[in-house]
Amino acid sequence: MAEKTPEGQLDITANRAASKWSTKAKIGRVLWGMASPFFALSPRLFWGWRRMLLRLFGAKIGKQVHIYPTARITIPWNLTVGDQSAIGDRAIIYALGPITLGKQVTVSQYAHLCAGSHEFRQADVALTKPPIKIEDGAWIATEAFVGPGLTVGAYAVAGARAVVTKDVPPNVIVGGNPAKEIGRRDLQQD
Repeated sequence: MAEKTPEGQLDITANRAASKWSTKAKIGRVLWGMASPFFALSPRLFWGWRRMLLRLFGAKIGKQVHIYPTARITIPWNLTVGDQSAIGDRAIIYALGPITLGKQVTVSQYAHLCAGSHEFRQADVALTKPPIKIEDGAWIATEAFVGPGLTVGAYAVAGARAVVTKDVPPNVIVGGNPAKEIGRRDLQQD
């Protein structure tokens, strides 16, 4: 716990000094940083190569998954991707905490899944790592943001540039900032 600070002040020194990662995680992050160019510089159609690299670093990647080489994935061992899902160009998968994508999920270009935040009401602004879950058949559209600790239900859609700050129920289409329901997508669920 950080030392007390005068009312209304942040204790940035305590935040920076706090141990947020185990030694194993720190080593893994350094190794992933060294391996990342092999991911990012691979030709677009080398889907299998990128799946293999992510699996080597502990990601659970299903069959026929397409992850584009420009996608930025932080901490791959916190990532689970179901069969036939896709992560588009320049998508940000900020997996400080677990991020789970179900089957046939699409994360479009420039979308941002952020499984990390800070306890901003505390003086030490401690790091948090709440999980994100994107259920089967959901679509996170271009430049949409999904915040920490949220679930996007099966077959739901977060529209282009939506800022998702609350759970999205199955088959619901949300848009805007903050995202609000703008329609329904009544698709069959198995």
